[in-house]
Amino acid sequence: MNFDGDDNAYEFYKSYAHSVGFSVKKHQIKRTKEGQVKRRTYSCSKQGKKGFDKRREHVAFERPILRVGCLARMTCQLKNDGMLEIISFEENHNHDLAPTPMKHMLRSNRKISYAQKAIADDAEKAGLSIKKTIDLLAVQNGGREHNGFLDKDYQNYIGTKRKATMIKGDGQAIMDYFRKAQAEDPSFFYLVQLDDDDLIMNMFWADGRSIIDYKYFGDVCFDTTYRTNEYGRPFAPFVGVNHLKQTVIFGAALLYDETITSFKWLFETFLTTMAGNQPKTILTDQSAAMAKAIEEVFTESHHRLCIWHIYQNAAKHLSHVFNASDQFAKDFSACVYDYEDEEEWYKGWDDMLTKYNLRNNEWLEGIFSMREKWAMVYGRHMFTADMMSTQRSESINSVLKKYLKPKHNMTYFFDHYARLVEDRRYQELLAEFKMRDTIPVLQANVEMLRQASKVYTPKVFKMFQEEFVKVLDYTIDKINKNEVRVEYKVRYAGRGTEHFVQFESSSQAVDCSCKKFEFVGILCTHALKVLDKKNIKQIPRRYILKRWTKDAKDGDLRSSVRVQGSSEKLIGKRYCNLHYNFREISTLAAENDAMYEHASEVFSNLLKDLQGMRTCSDVGTSHEELCSNHEEDHRVVAGVKTKATVGRPKGRIKGALELRKSHKVQSKPQVHFDLSFLL
Repeated sequence: MNFDGDDNAYEFYKSYAHSVGFSVKKHQIKRTKEGQVKRRTYSCSKQGKKGFDKRREHVAFERPILRVGCLARMTCQLKNDGMLEIISFEENHNHDLAPTPMKHMLRSNRKISYAQKAIADDAEKAGLSIKKTIDLLAVQNGGREHNGFLDKDYQNYIGTKRKATMIKGDGQAIMDYFRKAQAEDPSFFYLVQLDDDDLIMNMFWADGRSIIDYKYFGDVCFDTTYRTNEYGRPFAPFVGVNHLKQTVIFGAALLYDETITSFKWLFETFLTTMAGNQPKTILTDQSAAMAKAIEEVFTESHHRLCIWHIYQNAAKHLSHVFNASDQFAKDFSACVYDYEDEEEWYKGWDDMLTKYNLRNNEWLEGIFSMREKWAMVYGRHMFTADMMSTQRSESINSVLKKYLKPKHNMTYFFDHYARLVEDRRYQELLAEFKMRDTIPVLQANVEMLRQASKVYTPKVFKMFQEEFVKVLDYTIDKINKNEVRVEYKVRYAGRGTEHFVQFESSSQAVDCSCKKFEFVGILCTHALKVLDKKNIKQIPRRYILKRWTKDAKDGDLRSSVRVQGSSEKLIGKRYCNLHYNFREISTLAAENDAMYEHASEVFSNLLKDLQGMRTCSDVGTSHEELCSNHEEDHRVVAGVKTKATVGRPKGRIKGALELRKSHKVQSKPQVHFDLSFLL
């Protein structure tokens, strides 16, 4: 028998060995002066014997003996025509051969294919454990014996890959990740700040889809409360709300610290990414450093404090008042939300301090000095897309905790963060499908609700309908009129808070003192009451914000930002598609003998054709060249800057007494205040 190369001869002997029940290895080789294989011997893996090592004479553990001096082998020699010919073949073994159920465990026949590696990489990015991934492959292949490898082989592959990342270092891995992302998405933007020692301090990134989302929904909610990786860095997501009332991500950053310098760098970078378009409103927690940076960079933006944090701090600093009186929560909430006039707010605040004896409370004095950033009486004219707190940032953080673990390095952080972003965008796609596939239920079959149901997205329509159905419960009185406008007083059932609404007949302009349209973007009940009084049956076009409509986005964004996969990812995707198709064929062909025989013949011919194509075109050996189309500093990144450890290291060895005490320590009970009804 002749072979056209060393590899083909080896594959033949491996195939023979697998059918018989033994593993093989490449043994002796001789080459010509030109380097061509002249003579090659392939032998049983049990050829030879284990040598004696004096250094391991008294070791406690030794590996079991594998080689027993087996003489089974095949020798090939180069002929004049350039082919390798079998000149010697020994088929007898001096050991037992592997029975059929164990043949898949033979070492020379085990291999993780490129497609399986691609699937394994995707599974790891998806957060699947090694065991779950192996189980998944086993189900796809019809059992573990058909995987083509053992569980230990897969564990070694994952371990080797992780070690390679560690050797490369987090700094270089981060840069490789950014450059690869930019190669796949030309609109991807990133910026990394290095210190004098070329260590990464701060980094910001945003993909093309995020940049486009900001164009349509640039009402930013920003927070830095989550630390998720081994470096303990603050994670800073820029998030807002889209037309479907879902959280949308505009970009993210990992900062070295929470100082004015870091925040200023971040905000300036964010503006550069978004072509200098400043956000309308930023909601943050009570961070002095962040507030100073916002003041210097976002000169055209409104800075508001997170209402949720205000309530949480109130529960912490005023716990004795909350416990003593149920009414205090309502009075405090009124100071946050209810007042429309500044003088009335001052009076309400003063009455609350007197009523609960809080005039000298240090915390209340502190938030009073910042009242313009949290009290609604000062913020009703600021559009916030109905985001009253940074709960959207915190919801992203709570979701991240499910995706990320503190032990994850930087590379894992980016992979899992990307998975989170994709999941959120898929939820948006589902919501859009449901919106276009269903019709909302009208509580009254009237023209204005029919119009609103056609233009607004479902959640915004629900908000508008709730305002509309309350119109009948409100009374209206004319209090002033001139040549240009009419002023009305509107209130609930003739009692409660009075709201003043001005109306201009010429332009159908309506302005309410509650300013709901200004900060939410839909007309309030009071304005709708006036429109009903004026017999206006449709929402004036000027009061339909495009960002709340079904057509908020111009065109199909998914087609405008095309993300291409790398060669390794494409192999995995092709494998999954083909596996699905062949599974459908196999299911059908197994129904009777005729279809089974036909499918087997077609598969056999297809396999031969593909093997021939692979030999001719060398399919699957190309590699993408990653490059950046942004100008950047080509300094070599030395690593990621870390902070000095304070106190004893976490990994220190504890004594038995200390360990015993740590088990006995019980956490102190905490008091939680349910303030959800206030929001």
